[in-house]
Amino acid sequence: MVRVPRGRRTSRLAMVGKVGVGAAAPIVIQSMTNTDTEDVFATSMQVAQLARAGSELVRITVNTREAAAAVPKIRDRLAQMNVDVPLIGDFHFNGHKLLTEHPACAEALAKLRINPGNVGKGARRDEQFAQLIEIACRFDKPIRIGVNWGSLDQSLLARIMDENALRAEPKDATEIMREAMVTSALESAARAEELGLAGNRIVLSCKVSGVQDLIAIYRELAGRCDYPLHLGLTEAGMGSKGIVASTAALGVLLQEGIGDTIRVSLTPEPNGDRTREVIVAQEILQTMGLRAFTPLVAACPGCGRTTSTVFQELAQDIQNYVRERMPEWRLARVGVENMTLAVMGCVVNGPGESKHASIGISLPGTGEAPVAPVYVDGERVVTLRGDNIAAEFRQIVDDYVARTYPERASH
Repeated sequence: MVRVPRGRRTSRLAMVGKVGVGAAAPIVIQSMTNTDTEDVFATSMQVAQLARAGSELVRITVNTREAAAAVPKIRDRLAQMNVDVPLIGDFHFNGHKLLTEHPACAEALAKLRINPGNVGKGARRDEQFAQLIEIACRFDKPIRIGVNWGSLDQSLLARIMDENALRAEPKDATEIMREAMVTSALESAARAEELGLAGNRIVLSCKVSGVQDLIAIYRELAGRCDYPLHLGLTEAGMGSKGIVASTAALGVLLQEGIGDTIRVSLTPEPNGDRTREVIVAQEILQTMGLRAFTPLVAACPGCGRTTSTVFQELAQDIQNYVRERMPEWRLARVGVENMTLAVMGCVVNGPGESKHASIGISLPGTGEAPVAPVYVDGERVVTLRGDNIAAEFRQIVDDYVARTYPERASH
């Protein structure tokens, strides 16, 4: 898929495991587990689930000695499952102690994430921050310096507020919060480099939960540094609200060439599937033309011409089918993620839309003849009838994949 030309994206290239982040590398999708990291089995299984759904980096909480001791075991169990996704350790408050006491934890992780707002307080802050940077240098691990407005460094905020009070025209509270976020990230990165961490081993993020705040902060951050940037709207929320808010914020920034890794921080429904955030992130990038992950299914919204639910059921069936087959197709076939499908509900736009897709079907609307013409690469090839349209259409998709996309060399 051709990527949309973007003006910025001049960040340095950092490596997280085997994954390139920044510069000309593809925008990377990240997710995070919500299991207790001390539970090796549950955490390994969720990491594997997220990775198989398409998460290219997976972050895990490391908050206790037991969790730190579990990290190498999680890495080993993932290797047994042939899952080599890079793991990011999320550290708060006691990261310097955990990594010092459990060097095997640092060794097993591909990246460390620290929050400058809760590394330590007062005189201990500089010492504990330096300790974390020294560990990152010793084990050659990149670090994400992740500022969050819910845990902003209060001493830095107080300093910026004092400076603001002396201005002839003081900024308002929102501007001060944004300035403090950016300053915290940049000053922490500069200090990390002074302590010996290479600039191409640093990733920055500034997480807030307001769409306009996020856009303003990252525009400022991107204009003042060339570190790779991790994007995400923190506490985005549940369901459609979380999806819409994340898409609104990330879409603007990505179109401007800002961002190197992304996470869609959705609150799962009770007992919901954690992989939904991965799928939404993929769909944001794919619908913007930035990357391709799985064949897209176009379907009409329905109207008074389509009182039957047949086209809705078929669209859902095909969407589920291509997602189920995609792990196998991705390994076996080159370029299959670029295939497009269309499931249309009547003769108004059905045939035309179907011709624009790799494979399209125009189902009969209310009162129309009970026939469903199928178009392949713009040409009508067959007309389906009866009760087995879904199965027959899936077979057409399978045949098209086998015929159109070459096998990978390993196959």
